[in-house]
Formats: sequence, structure tokens, C-alpha cells
Amino acid sequence: MPKVKVALIGVGNCASAFIQGIQYYAKLQKPEDRIGLRNPVLAGLSPKDIQVVAAFDVDERKVGKDLSEAIFAKPNNAPKVCDMPVTGVKVNKGPLLDGVGKSTKAFIQVSSASDANVAKVLKDAGAEVMVNLLPSGAAKASQWYAEQALAAGCAFVNTTPNFIASDAAWAKRFADAKLPVVGDDLVDQVGSTTLHKTLLKLLSDNGVRIDETYQLDVGGGTESVDTLDRTRDAKRAIKTQSVAASLPYKAEVVAGSTDYVDFLQNNRDSYFWISGVYFCNAPMKIDLKFSTVDAPNAGSVLFDVVRAMKLALGKKLKGAVTPVCAYAFKHPPQIVPLEVAKEEFSKFIA
Repeated sequence: MPKVKVALIGVGNCASAFIQGIQYYAKLQKPEDRIGLRNPVLAGLSPKDIQVVAAFDVDERKVGKDLSEAIFAKPNNAPKVCDMPVTGVKVNKGPLLDGVGKSTKAFIQVSSASDANVAKVLKDAGAEVMVNLLPSGAAKASQWYAEQALAAGCAFVNTTPNFIASDAAWAKRFADAKLPVVGDDLVDQVGSTTLHKTLLKLLSDNGVRIDETYQLDVGGGTESVDTLDRTRDAKRAIKTQSVAASLPYKAEVVAGSTDYVDFLQNNRDSYFWISGVYFCNAPMKIDLKFSTVDAPNAGSVLFDVVRAMKLALGKKLKGAVTPVCAYAFKHPPQIVPLEVAKEEFSKFIA
């Protein structure tokens, strides 16, 4: 297959990890050397077959800059893992809309440049897949960019918890336009939600009855600030529903972001509590801490998603692509067990 031509909406930490990852893995020729990828090759495509052809942001430290420079500009704090050559792709100014919340105004320096004609930029760049990496609270901006994807004839990937792929009306609009859409709320490669669900299923399958469980996340970076400011309740509802679905019975479940700590930078700490009973009603408790670097957690999953969208375009699929949604997102149109989602995705890409 030819390269997957991708447009990024938002040049934050996740975009930094994604773009650096393309460069990092392109140097590794053998699939067995590509440690850290779920699928080194997917549908005949490797990471080096992903090409970012357009990008949009609102921060003056990024707008007008080459992507190789913009991904390291403040307030980004994702770790630098490789030197970046000049890409030749300049960051365009997107509309502000609700892209900056009250609490993140202190971190963002809004550019005074004129807004780009997004649909025209996408068409001129030959973009095939638009990836929405806006902050969680940017609901209006996410919908506006979905409109631009429709206007430009691009497949749409919604990594935010704003409902687009899982919204029947939006899914129908993409189906009517004969374009694929996937979302909502991207899972992490080694995320706390997936780990929580796996632990609960393992215990439940072994006869443990879970009574109470929680998962609370603390992180640094602007996304953590934005979550506390605008989407804490929404993200908690999505995560709680996703975790609860891993149990075949009702239990007291709480899962979601709880606080922002600036010196954590791009790190995230997750705290788990699981309480239940097993043989002869004997008590069991798990209390653990799980630490990750936040931005790289999106890289491997996004690599899979954009390559799967190239496949979906080749198959002329339209509307919500359910195997991709269930595999890579916390709030797909239909939540299914992890093993079912993985099996259906494997069938899709086979």
C-alpha cells in the first residue's frame, strides 16, 4: 500500500510522541527489533509508511513552525527520544473555538495569525486520515474539525472523549459521505483502564467476587489541567462504564482522573483499590500504584488506528468502523470484552 497521509489536529504531547515514533521506528528495519509496538506491520504497512502531511494548532510557539521544531515547543513536555529532521510541514493556525479552557489559558499563548482554510489545507496536502488530538474539553472544536474532515473527504479519528463515532447522528453523516470514522477516547497502550479491567476479569474468572474498586489518576501536563477544568465528570463516567463492563455482575466501581501535579511533567500515576471475597467468603484486597509516561502511551495505538483507517478507506467502508472502535477506544459505539475486541480487530486487518 502507499503511505498513510495523516493530518494532526493539535500539536501537543501526543502529537510529539506520534511524530517522534515514526522517525524512531523507521530506523529499525527488522520487525522483531521494533520493541514497543503492538503490530510492527499491519495490513502491509510499517510505521515508516505513516506520513504527517498537515498539522494545526493555536499556540504562537508552534504556528508557522516546522513540525520538527513545533513538537518540542512549550508547553509540550513529552520526552525527546530522537533527533528530528526538518519535515517540510508547517503548523497551520486553527480556529480557537473552545480549544483553550479557563485553567489552561495560563499555559497557552494564542497566536494572532489568521485562521487557515482547514478543508483547503487538507485537500492540498492530500490528507487521507485526520486525527483529532485536541484537549478533552474542546467539544465544539472537535465537532468543527469533524465538519472539515467531511468537507475535505478525510477519514476521522477522534481520540477525545467527545462523542462523535459513538454518536449515531455523526456516524450517519460520515456514512452518508462514504467516509470511515472511529472513536471515542483513545485507550493507552499500557493504560490504567485496561490494566484495571484485566485485573478484574482475571479475579472474577477465578471465582473472586469483587465488591468495591476504584482507579484514580494523577498527572502533569496541560491535558490533566484541562480534564480537571472541563471533562473530569465526563471522563470519569466513560472510564467507570468501561471498567464496570469487565464484570459479569454489578459492583461499586469508580474510575477517573482526580488531580494535576505540575512537577510530574508528562508522567502519570494511577492508584488502584480492589476489594472482594473468595473461598468461604475470605477477604481479599489489592492496593497498588502504576506509573507511566503519558504521551508515548498513545503512540502504538495510534499507529494501529491510522493504518487500519487506510485499510478501511481501501475497503470503501463508511460510518463507524466498529472493530477499530472497540479495539482502540474507551467509548466505542458498542463496548465488548477485551478479548472479543482484539479478535474482531485481528479479523478486520487479516
